[in-house]
Amino acid sequence: MSETNLLEKAEMYLTLCYRELNKEHLYPNRWVTVKNEIEKKGTYELLDFELNYGTKVAWRNSNKCIGRLFWKAMDVFDRRSLNSIDAIFESLFEHIELATNGGNIKSTISVFDSNKEILIWNPQLLSFAGYQNSDGTTIGDPKQLDFTKECIKLGWEPKMGQFDILPLVVQIGQETPVWREIPPEIITIIPIEHPEIESFKDLKLQWYSTPIISNMTLEVGGIEFKAAPFNGWYMGTEIGARNFSDENRYNMLPKVAKLMGLNLRDKINLWKDRAIIELNHAVLYSFKKAGVKIIDHHTASKQFMQFMKKEAKENREVTADWSWIVPPISGSTTEVFHTEMNDTVKSPNYFYRVEPWE
Repeated sequence: MSETNLLEKAEMYLTLCYRELNKEHLYPNRWVTVKNEIEKKGTYELLDFELNYGTKVAWRNSNKCIGRLFWKAMDVFDRRSLNSIDAIFESLFEHIELATNGGNIKSTISVFDSNKEILIWNPQLLSFAGYQNSDGTTIGDPKQLDFTKECIKLGWEPKMGQFDILPLVVQIGQETPVWREIPPEIITIIPIEHPEIESFKDLKLQWYSTPIISNMTLEVGGIEFKAAPFNGWYMGTEIGARNFSDENRYNMLPKVAKLMGLNLRDKINLWKDRAIIELNHAVLYSFKKAGVKIIDHHTASKQFMQFMKKEAKENREVTADWSWIVPPISGSTTEVFHTEMNDTVKSPNYFYRVEPWE
């Protein structure tokens, strides 16, 4: 980023930050300091509260997220002082444990030093391996095929199961990436069952409790943090209508439909629609039974509309990607389906980055 762009982004964010936190009287002196720092070093250091608030505003600005009503409540762990690979791994394990919070999932972010070139290779801290057989079929999660191959290249031993938790992989600068197994005691896995269809258990489906995204760059005031894993909690359709149902993921709809006794050759019986509803019902039921926080898409839609109203009162326009905000099932039954949205990207924000192995 050029010095001019950095100055512009820094000024834009810091003006917003100091105004919204009622610290405007401190801003003039702070801006002089920041400008001098950028002119001398080509960068600057965010103060603790500036980083803390910036992570939350970045969530508030995340166009693809339906759960932004709670943007102020995120727990922020400032990990910029960590230098060693051991300390980084320990903090990632701590993030998983604290965010999972015994099932009462807490929105959490851990931010690592932007100057140390720390990269977390995992797309999510918790994810299931994907293995390709010689005949082209897949065991596990097809979405993780490439990352699983990279883990195996680094020395991780494949277990060839449908739901094998992948290790964490961390790289500092140009050093060789390092992998570590996640301690099983900090991982909560939910077996998926159905309250009425007893044979659902035969599918042996399961999913992990906490969706911790780790392949996005956090940008605050022009400073880019490439290692900043963060999480909220699951909306049921993310698991039931996408991870389990997509044909290029676990592709479970045909198996669920057969359990239900539906004719897969009869298109007008809507077997896919009926199967996807029961699969989503099973996910919500199983998480609730296990005491793990999850939200259904109807409640999430209402909360997003609340978020829009609250932001309107603050004279802030909510930007959003309609195609992501509208749930992947029963879209027209939710308020968000009938709401126009502006997809302009604001700063601070989270941005997808190129995968390290590419």
